[in-house]
This record gives sequence, C-alpha cells and structure tokens, in this order.
Amino acid sequence: MTQKKPEKPEKPLFRQVFEASTVGIHLVLSMAVGIAIGYGLDSLFNTFPYLSAIFFVIGIIAGFKEVFRIAKKAERMSNGNNDKKDI
Repeated sequence: MTQKKPEKPEKPLFRQVFEASTVGIHLVLSMAVGIAIGYGLDSLFNTFPYLSAIFFVIGIIAGFKEVFRIAKKAERMSNGNNDKKDI
C-alpha cells in the first residue's frame, strides 16, 4: 500500500495577483533608475544624452532579467519544487 503525498493548497488569488503585478513595477522602476543615473552623470559630465541612453538600456536589461527570475520562480513553485534557491 503506497501513501499519497499530500498536495499543497493553492495560493490565494490575491497573492497570485500581487506577485503578477510586481512584474510591471520591476520593469518601470528599473528603467526609471537607469535613466535617473544616466541623467545625473550626464549633468555632471555635460555629455547629454549619451549616458542617459546607455543607462536607460541597462535599466531595461535589468528589468527583463528580474522578470525572467520571477517567471522561473513561479514555474518552480508550480512544479512543486519549493527550494529557496534564487537564480
């Protein structure tokens, strides 16, 4: 006789919605921080718009990297692998 593994209850709906809403926040904030750093450096070195554009692109890359990290974490959780190791 084999025992069934107890299934974990699903996350509440509001928790799932909260986790999904953070994706947009991460994208917008990373782009804003990137352009703010670039604009500050442009003002300091009088190189406008070069550093602003470079740091804006870096902010976009950082935002998408965070989105992929969140997506992998959600996939791991849905597959039942609940280890706390971050990517």
